[in-house]
Amino acid sequence: MSGPPRLTVEALTAPGIAHGFFGRAGGVSGGVYASLNTGLGSDDDQGAVTENRARCAKALGGAPQNLVTLYQIHSATCVLVDEPWSGRNGPQADGMVTQRPGIALGVLAADCMPFLFAEPAAGVIGAAHAGWRGALAGVLEATVETMTRLGAKPERIRAGLGPCLRQPNFEVGLDLVEAFLAKHPQSERFFAAGVSPEKRQFDLASFGRWRLESVGVFGLDDTGVCTLAEPEKYFSYRASRQAGENDFGRNLSAIVVAP
Repeated sequence: MSGPPRLTVEALTAPGIAHGFFGRAGGVSGGVYASLNTGLGSDDDQGAVTENRARCAKALGGAPQNLVTLYQIHSATCVLVDEPWSGRNGPQADGMVTQRPGIALGVLAADCMPFLFAEPAAGVIGAAHAGWRGALAGVLEATVETMTRLGAKPERIRAGLGPCLRQPNFEVGLDLVEAFLAKHPQSERFFAAGVSPEKRQFDLASFGRWRLESVGVFGLDDTGVCTLAEPEKYFSYRASRQAGENDFGRNLSAIVVAP
């Protein structure tokens, strides 16, 4: 299908299912949002954002009005989607699941982890936005649990991880390390030495894989792309901050079952 360029992963490649991890290219936005900003919560021109989202939906073979995104709040909340909503009216959550063909589930990210899920045998798909807060809270586990309520089997669920902030570009303070160890003492292995004794480098992607494996999901493909390492190709919150910009665009990751 034509449209903005996107990355795909083998794990999510199945008949009747389309997915994509979109970057900055192929849109109509300008300035710091150039060019495929899909974030309705940004200060970008809303007409441009709407057009960008429509281009992504069409690239996946879906209708623009059926592409839904959430009001993301870095939580463990996952919702079932039975009908598409419009504009910014999505629920406050960070995971969503559907069994309805034609509804494209989209998550927005600019360093956080975008996960897409599919269980073709049950016809169930999911999507999750997982920054460190959401990953620690359990949004990945919640998304898998919600999929199982619709008949998906964890051992049949396949997942894809899109562009996000990667170790060693993800430098964090000791307070964050302590928060993770307090909930998951085994997570110490995901933190490497930082540039100073007060810093650590966090492998959030490996932590996410570990949490999925803990609930029986082992079929994960990772694009391996770091947003901060390639800010010309992907929106990155940290890159925008380093450049002194006052806002930033969002990358869209989306999945849909063909109607």
